[in-house]
Amino acid sequence: MASKHIHIISFDIPYPANYGGVIDVFNKIKTFAELGTKVHLHCYEYGRERAPQLKKYCSSVNYYPRNVARSKLFNSLPYIVTSRDSVKLLKNLLKDDHPVLMEGLHSCYFLGEKALKGRTLIVRTHNIEHDYYQGLAKVESNIFKRYYFYNESTKLEHFEPALAKATHIAAISPNDTEYYAEKFKSVIHLPPFHPHNRVTSQAGKGDFVLYHGNLGVGENNEAALFLVTKVFKDLRSVSLVIAGSKPSRQLKEEVDKRKNITLQADLPSKEIYTLIKQAHINILPTFQATGIKLKLLTALYSGRHALVNNEMIVNTGLDSLCHIGNTADKMKQLVKKLMEKSFTEEERRTRSDLLKETYSNINNLQNFITQVY
Repeated sequence: MASKHIHIISFDIPYPANYGGVIDVFNKIKTFAELGTKVHLHCYEYGRERAPQLKKYCSSVNYYPRNVARSKLFNSLPYIVTSRDSVKLLKNLLKDDHPVLMEGLHSCYFLGEKALKGRTLIVRTHNIEHDYYQGLAKVESNIFKRYYFYNESTKLEHFEPALAKATHIAAISPNDTEYYAEKFKSVIHLPPFHPHNRVTSQAGKGDFVLYHGNLGVGENNEAALFLVTKVFKDLRSVSLVIAGSKPSRQLKEEVDKRKNITLQADLPSKEIYTLIKQAHINILPTFQATGIKLKLLTALYSGRHALVNNEMIVNTGLDSLCHIGNTADKMKQLVKKLMEKSFTEEERRTRSDLLKETYSNINNLQNFITQVY
């Protein structure tokens, strides 16, 4: 039987897989390869090095410079779209008639291209992008960046109807699936892809609480500040470790005021995973209920107790595996209670059963392939 082929257009080079969006892309590529589908990968590059490791999973890998000229900011299209407009990419797509998977609205510049009419064009949505950018604007302190996020949010909302030209939309969360299904045809729920084959959480107890994330992202900086200034300021007997890249000056200053809180900045991914495993509680509040947070899946596959708020788990089906606190006071109460409670083998088995059912990379991609080929 002839092999299946697929083009994947990635908004960034998906290796190393060390932040949310590229974790999903990289592990999707790996799973396609495991299932025998030949992947033709197209990456936009702007700051990350080319990755020879991708050739292990892809039949071909092509790189295109992202055009980050400031003049692009004045285009009517969203900047994240119009800065990814390589004509060379289009020429490569036209060499055959294989399906094309566009990762995020970022990769949709050629979605309405006449030359691609009749092709299977799938858009993988990672968020409801205009909502996501609106949220980034609300927590951004820099006035110029805040203006950019608000402006980009408006452009993304105006660009969204272009998704009607896609053959399928593959939404990352049940919430997003419901949203897009009200507007477009052929919307598929395709859960996030992740690096975990099984639950490796260790029974027993750790001696600290961990928050991890890319601290250069406004919503993560806000969550970390909330923990430092509202939740742990009175929990002096409990150690909080905050791990992540590019912490803000404000976060550093607030951490320096408190002896029970430490900041570990710019750690390699391997060391972050070690902290996730060793922590007694992975605490993961968010104030943006968009997409699904891959760091929550990592905490559930690898860590012990997971303490979150509703925005982190809404419509994910993961609420039964988490402890939920929606206010600073409730989170304090739960931290105190959970620090006294061992993580059990029975809790690990319950996690394993539920995650295997809903978040198996192989099962989810097999179902996806059945629907789009």
